[in-house]
Amino acid sequence: MTSRFAISAAAAMLLLGTAGAAFPQSASTVGTGAGSAGASGSSGVVGTGGSAAAGGTSASSLGLGAESNTPSASSSSLGTGGSAAAVNGHVMSHSGVHGNQNLSGQSMDQAHQPGGVWSKSHTVTHDRRGELTSRTKSMSHEPGGPPAKSTSGSSVNLGQ
Repeated sequence: MTSRFAISAAAAMLLLGTAGAAFPQSASTVGTGAGSAGASGSSGVVGTGGSAAAGGTSASSLGLGAESNTPSASSSSLGTGGSAAAVNGHVMSHSGVHGNQNLSGQSMDQAHQPGGVWSKSHTVTHDRRGELTSRTKSMSHEPGGPPAKSTSGSSVNLGQ
């Protein structure tokens, strides 16, 4: 009787000890930005990106904005994109850039598997005449625990 109890207790402890490892999920993001200003003009760049993965799903997104100004001319550009994948589920990936003088871009990417497994990443980037911003939030989840989350943001003000 004691050996049966000891084996059951050891099995329960082993199961509890590996419970956290049974739900591998991850999310990571990164952001950066730089700017310079002087008498001849100003320029800057900003960008963020991230990815998430859990149980046969993955999603990633990124955004990058840049602006350059001189006393006689200015130019700006913005790009965004992402992807999503699922082994046996549903994926959604949308990206777009809008605007003329003020540029805005967004990428929303997510993947879902049956049983509550999902990954998503969302990036928003803006270039508003001298103020560059970007923010990415990535999340993933498997049932049995809280979602893994990561958020990064970056901004550059060119002082216009």
